[in-house]
Amino acid sequence: MWTALAMMAALSSAPAQGGELSLTNIRPTMGILGAPRKDADNPKLLAGDAFFVSFDIENLKVGEDGQVAYAVGFELRNDKNKLIYEEKPPKEPLRIVNSLGGSRVPAFVATQTGTDTEVGEYTLTAVVEDRAAMQKKTFTKKFEVVPAAFGLVRLNLSYDDEGRLPAPPLCVAGQRVVVNFFVIGFEREKASKRPNITFKMRVLENGKPVLGKDAGGSIKDAPETYKMIPANFYLYLNRPGKFTVELEAADEVNKKTTKQSFDLTVQELK
Repeated sequence: MWTALAMMAALSSAPAQGGELSLTNIRPTMGILGAPRKDADNPKLLAGDAFFVSFDIENLKVGEDGQVAYAVGFELRNDKNKLIYEEKPPKEPLRIVNSLGGSRVPAFVATQTGTDTEVGEYTLTAVVEDRAAMQKKTFTKKFEVVPAAFGLVRLNLSYDDEGRLPAPPLCVAGQRVVVNFFVIGFEREKASKRPNITFKMRVLENGKPVLGKDAGGSIKDAPETYKMIPANFYLYLNRPGKFTVELEAADEVNKKTTKQSFDLTVQELK
């Protein structure tokens, strides 16, 4: 099963430019506004994970009021070049105002796999249309869906507990962000049919933990129909610095562990 994720854009402060439409700074990320994936050069997804590709749309035609009109779509093909999913650029363009000036708009395309998605290599092609200038550009990015295994997927930062307000990995001291993720590929106790999963989160600075004890949690109950279980941790950003956030999960039933990590920068407002 494949499903699409909504495509969106944010405003940018790039200086005004002229010329041909271009798509730059293309990189797989951990969610909307997220940190670059550690495996960005050769992305490998467990079935059930989501694949985000963030990029910048450069040289959009801008009106005197700062308004741009553009549309974004994508298509997904398997390693046999068969079309698996397509979302065409909508007829009605997205119209936003570049309030800070310039002709650049950050954007992304994304799709998410299901736990039953077939393993193999896939190609995602993004399609961007500048409706004001009548220009069109595309790019492609390959990724691989690998066999099911115990792991953490759909890792992202947000400002809310539900993950509806995405947060970037560049914050200021005093903020609170939420680390969201799902655990998949776990086993259940034979008698009770319940999972037994424990979690740890540690924050590193210069390779060393900033606290003497990791934050922790556990999940010991979930409906039998759940193949993916959501979880989260809070991060209270009390001081500036450059950090690495590590998540670790352990399936206590089959004694397997898995880890994920991302970099976080906290700045101080002066």
